Amino acid sequence: MSLTALDRSAAPETVTTAPRGGAVDLVGVGRTFPGVDGRRDVLRGLTLQFRAGEMVAIVGPSGCGKSTLLRVIGGLDRPTTGEIAVARHPVVDTDARTAIAFQEPRLLPWRTIAQNVELGLPRGAGRRAGRERVAELLELVGLTASADLTPRQVSGGMAQRASLARALARGPEVLLLDEPFGALDALTRLRMQDLLLQVHAAEPTTVVLVTHDVEEALFLADRVLLLRTLAPGDDSGSVARILTAPGQRPRDRANAAFADLRAELLTGLGVDTHHAPLP
Repeated sequence: MSLTALDRSAAPETVTTAPRGGAVDLVGVGRTFPGVDGRRDVLRGLTLQFRAGEMVAIVGPSGCGKSTLLRVIGGLDRPTTGEIAVARHPVVDTDARTAIAFQEPRLLPWRTIAQNVELGLPRGAGRRAGRERVAELLELVGLTASADLTPRQVSGGMAQRASLARALARGPEVLLLDEPFGALDALTRLRMQDLLLQVHAAEPTTVVLVTHDVEEALFLADRVLLLRTLAPGDDSGSVARILTAPGQRPRDRANAAFADLRAELLTGLGVDTHHAPLP
């Protein structure tokens, strides 16, 4: 597969507020950074396709390039080697077809929740259409009653919901989520996972989710991509394995079929799943 066969002359489709999933193609993607002892490969040899409307979770040890992969897909960083395309159009800069949400909500404290969501609207959105879109998204994430509150007046989970709504406001074809629930308490995290599935069902963008939580990856994703940390002199690629989660969403968190996949992922992350528990 080569991106040279893609149509480079056609302009990307105009972004609208009607999201639709776009396939993501990566061909030979690598990212190298300067280091103390020379240049260090963080990503190497990534040739993958994320299908339109698919939800993919990325797991791996710290420093293996999970967040870097999100950044190059979204055009926030450039790969050192290889090419990336969204919906068959190459990514060459910050790309309006993608939107990203981080672990911290990054809301502007002097703006209301509704005004923060409004910041995500695409350029040229009419005032009336923009208000309707913001109201629609606030209802989708359960924040209608909190629209006029400021970020300081809402909980961490509500702030993260506002961040998700802001990312969806432009109608992205690809939604990139970098540990979006990592700072939340356990119960709120479970609720946010359920909310993400509801949002994805209502607005089926392609979702690429970075997480350190194996259970979360298996519960949410269609496929789980396990990355490895590249060692000096190691010529292998960044992908350790790709696993397909069983069944259709929404899944039962207690599904016994998760056990083997969970063990495989934990082993790949260097966790001894056979270690005896402490007394």
